[in-house]
Amino acid sequence: MRTIQFREAVCEAMSEEMRRDDTVYLMGEEVAEYNGAYKASKGMLDEFGPDRVLDTPISELGFAGIAVGSAMIGNRPIVEFMTFNFSLVAIDQIINNAAKMRQMSGGQFNVPIVFRGPTASAGQLAATHSQAFESWYANCPGLKVVVPSNPYDAKGLLKAAIRDDDPVIFMESEQMYGDKGEVPEDEYMIPLGVADIKREGTDVTIVSFGKIIKEALKAAEELEKDGVSCEIIDLRTVRPMDHDAIFNSVKKTNRLVILEEAWPFGSVASEITYQVQENVFDFLDAPIQRITTADTPAPYSPVLLEKWLPNADDVVKAVKKVLYK
Repeated sequence: MRTIQFREAVCEAMSEEMRRDDTVYLMGEEVAEYNGAYKASKGMLDEFGPDRVLDTPISELGFAGIAVGSAMIGNRPIVEFMTFNFSLVAIDQIINNAAKMRQMSGGQFNVPIVFRGPTASAGQLAATHSQAFESWYANCPGLKVVVPSNPYDAKGLLKAAIRDDDPVIFMESEQMYGDKGEVPEDEYMIPLGVADIKREGTDVTIVSFGKIIKEALKAAEELEKDGVSCEIIDLRTVRPMDHDAIFNSVKKTNRLVILEEAWPFGSVASEITYQVQENVFDFLDAPIQRITTADTPAPYSPVLLEKWLPNADDVVKAVKKVLYK
């Protein structure tokens, strides 16, 4: 099987769906002439032309609103934010229009739209450009939130998101665009709301998603040397969440560690913790441990940033804690 980059997987997903459906188009800052800020739309302007690959002004609120209106009349826009930090300018359109329109119109309008772009930390980008928004958008009924961790999942999930009849928040990472992975040439899709077991194990369940799951995989390899078997679940979709995958794993391992690249208060990890204690509490042999960023704005200093972000050592410590080692 061929190996391609994450950015190429994203580009292939969008291009394949645009060839299949004339109502699909891409808009955002620098997506056309510049081939995308992270080259995730390379070559798409040449193939589809300026009517379907649209460069926009630096006006997220404006072009998000145009896309919502366009989706309401039958199109399927893909809106690229250069970073989801910039989506805060457009959050009124995303939350108050895209997410709520189906209900507010009594089902007369649906909004098949994908808002995509990078989330969370990407190095020394400082406090205003390093925020993770998964839990922010997952808090809003009417939105689906997808966070792939590798090229294979990215392509399959993005194709499913584009075909979905409701708005989807599709979150990537600047630090993953160059990641390589095996991706089939034949068409495939991954249904939204289905988690994936990246590594099977028997001693402890580790739940994560997005690029930070790499730290969980590193930790599992290290722990294996000490005879600890870790089961790693990649949520892939934060909302809807695959609760059954988590519950079934916890029933097997009896211990749970959650790794998330976000602030602890009101996090996805908090929601998972509640759901597990509510539904499979009797299977737990230790308190649930969660690992998040520090509860401060992201620092600029590389030394402080390293301390702020969770890493494999943090996972190892948390696993040993739930194992009482």
